[in-house]
Amino acid sequence: MAKTTTEKLSKLTSLKNFIREAKAELKKVTWPTRKQIWYWTLVVIVFTLCVSLYLGLIDFLLAWLFSALLG
Repeated sequence: MAKTTTEKLSKLTSLKNFIREAKAELKKVTWPTRKQIWYWTLVVIVFTLCVSLYLGLIDFLLAWLFSALLG
């Protein structure tokens, strides 16, 4: 069935209300400073490097151990 004009206007009004409320909520957000973003980016990069080095070392040691055991 075709949608009535009232249903279309109701959905349009709901969409407008959603956008208005979303904008209001975004104004309440405390956004991080540029300095905080750089700091946390570096923390993530360092943590990722540390975990990858740890996993690489474990992989190397296990490969060495199994090749020594299995000959």
